[in-house]
Amino acid sequence: MTSIFTKIVNREIESFIVDEDDDNLAFLDIAPLAKGHILVIPKKETDYIFDLDTIEYLSLWNFTQKVATAMKKVLPCDRIGVSVIGFEVPHVHIHLVPINNISDLNFENKKLNLTSAEMKKIAQLITSAI
Repeated sequence: MTSIFTKIVNREIESFIVDEDDDNLAFLDIAPLAKGHILVIPKKETDYIFDLDTIEYLSLWNFTQKVATAMKKVLPCDRIGVSVIGFEVPHVHIHLVPINNISDLNFENKKLNLTSAEMKKIAQLITSAI
């Protein structure tokens, strides 16, 4: 079954994309822990991060570093937190979350409900820093 992320890659579902290359895609999480919470995925549908081959794995992390570096430049935070959990969607995804302390990266925290206009503005801000 095609994951929701593959549908985003194929542009079947609207999303707020901040960057992409031939193999990877970064877009805003629709239920963010913080403004600027991004999901980074390989375009190839793979369920478990350690099932990626070495080249795909390294490509994903290099791309993730580029996106996180841009986020840190334009978002008010002390760090960009990183989490790979993998249960929510059966497609590899890395969470990049602007944080100021460790509790900001708790996925049990209440999610933000941002408007489409807010999401678009945040995506443009991050994209401009890449």
